[in-house]
Amino acid sequence: MRLAVCVKAVPSTTEVRMDPVTNTIVRDGRSAVFNPFDTAALEVALQLKERMGAQVATLSMGIPATEALLRDTIARGTDTALLLSDRAFAGADTLATSYALSLGLARLDEAFAAGEREGEGGAACGAEAFAAGERETTREGGAAKAGAKAGAATSAQKAGARQVAAPRAAMDQHASPVPFDLLLCGKMAVDGDTAQIGPELAALFDIPCVAGVTRIVDASDRYLTVAHETDEGTEVVEVPLPAVLTVAKDIATLRMPSISGVLASQDAHVTVLNAQAAQADLSRCGLTGSPTQVVRSFVPERSHEAAEVAGTLGEQASALLDIFEEAGR
Repeated sequence: MRLAVCVKAVPSTTEVRMDPVTNTIVRDGRSAVFNPFDTAALEVALQLKERMGAQVATLSMGIPATEALLRDTIARGTDTALLLSDRAFAGADTLATSYALSLGLARLDEAFAAGEREGEGGAACGAEAFAAGERETTREGGAAKAGAKAGAATSAQKAGARQVAAPRAAMDQHASPVPFDLLLCGKMAVDGDTAQIGPELAALFDIPCVAGVTRIVDASDRYLTVAHETDEGTEVVEVPLPAVLTVAKDIATLRMPSISGVLASQDAHVTVLNAQAAQADLSRCGLTGSPTQVVRSFVPERSHEAAEVAGTLGEQASALLDIFEEAGR
C-alpha cells in the first residue's frame, strides 16, 4: 500500500512580504514552516504506515529550500520525498498548483524506487497505537460510532457508514493509472485558506475525495471508514481506494523525529523535479496557467478615533448612514 502526503511550506510569521508586481507572497525560505494542517495529514499517514505496513512519500512544490523541510518528514518516518521546484511554477493559483502536484504524484514510482535503493529510506520509529480514540471506539451498524456536534447522532451513524461512490475509473484498481492508494492533504493552508487542492487533485485523477476528515475509523487495503465534518455535524462514510482525504488540523499531532531518523534523513534521497523533468505544459503552470490572480493585497488601516453623533434618532440615523457610505468609498 502506497500513501502520499502533500505538504506546503508557509511563512512562520504573520509579517509576510508581498511581491508588488505579482501580488503574491515572497517565499524566500528563511522563516518557513510546514502548514499545520499538513503536519496532521503526515501524522495520519505515519499511523497508517505502522498499522498496515504501507510506504509513505511526501510531496511539495516550492523553492529549493523546501527540500530541508522534506528531509524533516523523512526524519519523522516517511520513506521518500519529492520536490517540484522551478521558477515556472511560481505564482500559481490552486488550479496551476494542483496540475503541478499531479505531475509529481505521477512520478511517485521513481521516488519510491529511489527510497528503496537507500535501504529503509526513512526514520526508525517506535510503534504506537493506531489512534488513541480507536481503543475507545465501539462498533455499531458496521461502522464506528462517531459523535456528532453537540452530541447529536447523525443518520449515517444510525444506519451505518454512508458509502462514497467512486468514479468509474477508480473502481478497477488494476486498470487505474493512479500511482498511490491514498493521498492525504491538509484541509487548507494557513496562508491561503482556499481548501481546494485536495478536491482538485481528486478531480484530476478521477477518484473520490472526503474533505474535513476528523478521524480514521477503520482501514483496509480496499476501503477506509472515516468521520468528517459537515454542515449538520459529523458524518461517517466508507470510501473505496484509491482516494483523497483532506484532514482537519486536530485529527493528530505530528510526532517528534527520532535521533536515528534525523541521521537517516541527512543522506536520504529527495527527488527534485523542475518543469522540464516533470514534462509540464508551461501554459498550465505558474502565473501563466492561473485563471485567478490577486489584483491587490494590503494591510487594512486601523483607527481608534471616535466621533459623537448628536441629534434626534432620525438625525443620528442619517448621520450614521453618511459615515458608513463615506467609509465604503
